[in-house]
Amino acid sequence: MKLETERLILNGINESHVEDILKIRSNDVINQYVKRNSPKTNYDALEFILHIKRKTQEKEIVFWGISYKGYPRLIGTICLWKFSEDRKTAEVGYELLPDYHHQGIMTEALKVVLEFGFNELNLQNVLAFTDRLNTNSQLLLLKHNFVLEESETVENNPDNVIFSLKKPF
Repeated sequence: MKLETERLILNGINESHVEDILKIRSNDVINQYVKRNSPKTNYDALEFILHIKRKTQEKEIVFWGISYKGYPRLIGTICLWKFSEDRKTAEVGYELLPDYHHQGIMTEALKVVLEFGFNELNLQNVLAFTDRLNTNSQLLLLKHNFVLEESETVENNPDNVIFSLKKPF
């Protein structure tokens, strides 16, 4: 499911992206707010890519690698996942290499992914979970009209806060 913006191409990931996925998912700056098992080797990154491809085929996730137009290397990823049983709610997740922060890249990518989610997938609500100390992520969400769910805390992770965005009518 390829998406384009003025500067970016969002497209599925594949085995040719092993080194990019390793670089993105093992980055210390990105991982300071994310609790996950980061890939340590190309083999780990390949396993992740194959896992994402399976989950995409099973319609459990819609996952895009982010690159500049005319530049094949991935600089980040963005996805819709954790769909509710009725497929009206999904969670958005994203990551961007630090060299590309503060350039409006994730703003551009998130805008087109939200449009896709609401218009093509007919989502009614998109959730985002972020660390309460990750102000960059929170500002990005607020810029896209997400609302902090004050009363909500994330099970098993009190450091996270939940933002939500209802489908605009």
